[in-house]
Amino acid sequence: MEWWKDAVIYQIYPRSFQDSNGDGIGDIPGIISRLDYLQELGVDAVWLSPVYQSPNADNGYDISDYREINPEYGTMEDMERLIAEAGKRGIRIIMDLVINHTSTSHYWFRRSRDKTSQYADYYYWRKGGADGTLPNNWTGFFGEECWEFDPERCEYYLHLFAKSQADLNYHNPAVLEEVKDILRFWLRKGVAGFRCDVINILWKDSLENGKKQLALTGSEHYLSLEGTHEILRELREVLDEYGAFAVGETVFVSPEQARALCGRERKELDMVFSFEHMECDQFLLKWFKKRFRPKVFFQCLAKWQKELEWNAIYLENHDQPRSIPRFGSETRWKESGKLLAALALTLKGTPFLYQGQEIGMLNFDFSRMRQLNDVESKNVERVLRKFHIPQKLRWKIIARTSRDNARTPFQWTGEEGAGFTKGRPWLGINHNCASINLAQQESDPDSIWNWYRDLLKLRRDSEVLRRGDFALLEAGEQVFVYQRILGEKRLSVALNFSGEQAEVSCRGKVIRSNYGRESFDGKLDAWEAVILE
Repeated sequence: MEWWKDAVIYQIYPRSFQDSNGDGIGDIPGIISRLDYLQELGVDAVWLSPVYQSPNADNGYDISDYREINPEYGTMEDMERLIAEAGKRGIRIIMDLVINHTSTSHYWFRRSRDKTSQYADYYYWRKGGADGTLPNNWTGFFGEECWEFDPERCEYYLHLFAKSQADLNYHNPAVLEEVKDILRFWLRKGVAGFRCDVINILWKDSLENGKKQLALTGSEHYLSLEGTHEILRELREVLDEYGAFAVGETVFVSPEQARALCGRERKELDMVFSFEHMECDQFLLKWFKKRFRPKVFFQCLAKWQKELEWNAIYLENHDQPRSIPRFGSETRWKESGKLLAALALTLKGTPFLYQGQEIGMLNFDFSRMRQLNDVESKNVERVLRKFHIPQKLRWKIIARTSRDNARTPFQWTGEEGAGFTKGRPWLGINHNCASINLAQQESDPDSIWNWYRDLLKLRRDSEVLRRGDFALLEAGEQVFVYQRILGEKRLSVALNFSGEQAEVSCRGKVIRSNYGRESFDGKLDAWEAVILE
């Protein structure tokens, strides 16, 4: 049963969702206390960012034990209760599966330092050159070299991310068997599936030098290779034992490569998170932004709608800045927030909403580096400093791109602590929580939150929106118009990504308008979304 085709999935960043014990850190009991809220919103499944045991160098994406819960988040009993309580409300739980790398605190890594251990080649260990050079010229995802010397083993280990995240060596078959056992461990507990972190880079075909480029030198040796497909097919066999679901985070993939990862006949992933639409406002690298051009964004979305049988639809997650300042307008916050909601919930595919998106949360209002927690931001700032980029420009770059923009605590109320915690929050709460918070929006029928809730119900009740085909009608400089078609039924969606009035050719009975209009003459107001029958 492909339940995920009818679902809306909600991502929780546990550290920032709800603190239950006053230590300033979100936790599993806090999530349990908000399950009724998620049920009321109307979501069908929850994807949890990692809650495993971790030293938190990368906030849980550096796992030290896949079978234990980080004590900051609770216990295994709490996790089992979350799965059970969510199930009572018809909400499935999806775990975050991070298997490209582990923490260097993981016992596999600690034991791999002994060259006689059974774990000796669970990771990529290499000697450097006699002249002190690194094993190769590769560079990593966090803007730094990706080899770190270990004085105990007297060799370097590969880390494509932070130096405390050592890459696993899938040339050793025992590593894949370990991962299969981890999947079974969680599937037996009742999770519905996995979101698979950077899943298309598992297999490294060699450790030869790469072709030098501005970023990710060496990536031709690990991006979307056949070895990764073979790994995924083996993991699929385990997933199928339990009827489980898998969505993959896939970096630098084309539609053709995505089809190879999630085509039904491939028996690998069910769908993928692609990034092309999230790169429409960047120049070469994510840290260098350019003016957002809606038309490029529309064309990219339409291309993926056409090229893939099924898409994972998202505008926000824990690695991206918030969507309203990026694709909408902070001065027309409510209208553009509702417009983006209409986009996310009417395209073909499975919508993924990120916590706070449903109330229009914005980027952080920090003013200096020391307020940030994100390891990527800190590494990039160091690289920029190394290249003598002035401090003001460095901060401008980081402030626009930092992953912490999406990681500030959920704004439940406008009170001190934002209803998130009674203690000191692990990351600063945006001061705009006084005006942007759930408590205020729940009682406002015209709020972004109530608009999301209404669209979720509309999608749940509309087979055309859930399962219909996509047909592009217009992708102009500011206007995006498309249809969803199922048999004889058609719904048209018209979106105006500008502060000026725009005209479109489609007409029909108004099903929804973020301006509350009852008829439509073809003229869209600023930041207006209409759904027509």
